[in-house]
Amino acid sequence: MATITRYPFTRHLRAVPTSHVLHLRAGKLKHDGAGIAFWYRPLSAVISEVPVDDRELPFVAHARTADFQDVAVQLTVSYRFEDPRLVATRLDFSIDPDQGRWTGNPLEQVAHLLGELATAQVIDAIAEMTVQDAVTAGVGALRRRVTDGLRADERLASTGIAVLGARVGSVRAEADMEKYLQTPAREQAQGEADKSTFERRALAVERERAIAENELANRIQLALREQELVAQDGANARTRADEAAAAALIEANAAAERQNLRAEADAHTARVVGEAQGAAEAARLGAYDGVDREVLTALAMRDLAANLPSIGNLTVTPDLLTGALAGLVGGKEA
Repeated sequence: MATITRYPFTRHLRAVPTSHVLHLRAGKLKHDGAGIAFWYRPLSAVISEVPVDDRELPFVAHARTADFQDVAVQLTVSYRFEDPRLVATRLDFSIDPDQGRWTGNPLEQVAHLLGELATAQVIDAIAEMTVQDAVTAGVGALRRRVTDGLRADERLASTGIAVLGARVGSVRAEADMEKYLQTPAREQAQGEADKSTFERRALAVERERAIAENELANRIQLALREQELVAQDGANARTRADEAAAAALIEANAAAERQNLRAEADAHTARVVGEAQGAAEAARLGAYDGVDREVLTALAMRDLAANLPSIGNLTVTPDLLTGALAGLVGGKEA
């Protein structure tokens, strides 16, 4: 709003850039413009202040669809006063010369006018739609229908009001009807969710199967390698056994050969010793050839005594001595 400074018998007005002020005195236009400042006398001045900034009017319009369902449309209309002079002649935007406030409610009058016109456009557009079309795809159609209808309205044009556009926030049906309309979408969404869940489960099963097959292939590969290892160990054991048997055979042959050589040596030694002993015995017996019997008996007794065990006490009885002497004497006589 404009700022009015009071002085005795006169006033000073200073308007903001977004307000268009018209000053009339005696029916003649004295000042006209936005953001102007001037002096005036309150008793003879008629001042109108028309805002020229862009304004928005939000409201809710109720309508009925082609299938007799009630819907609520949340709508916002953007407008501005394009011709302030024309607006001031069609609507009461006069202000109090002393206070600077509007004497009426022009913005409410404009809001009522725009609301009725926009609601009429909404009702006509919704009446051609079903409730499902209105709720699902009615926003864009309503926006174009309301915008074009308000721009083409002759009353707004003759009043100096320019409609910049309309925005549709939402189109809502009654709670039960919205729930009914949401059911297919919810079921579809639930079906998609279940499908995604099943696909994830199938993918998980497939991955688990691949992992199990990989583990089984690894186990088979390990078993084959273990079989090869066992076969190689058996071959190595057989090779070691063959080598050990060959070594044992060689050792046995060597031992047998050594034993044969030792036996041959022992036999040769025994033969040589026997021949020597036989020669010695023959020589000894040859030395006894021609010796008396008594001498030989004495020698035999000597050898026998030499080979008898040691005798601690010897008791010679008269009978033994008599027999021995008799034998000795008898031997001499013979």
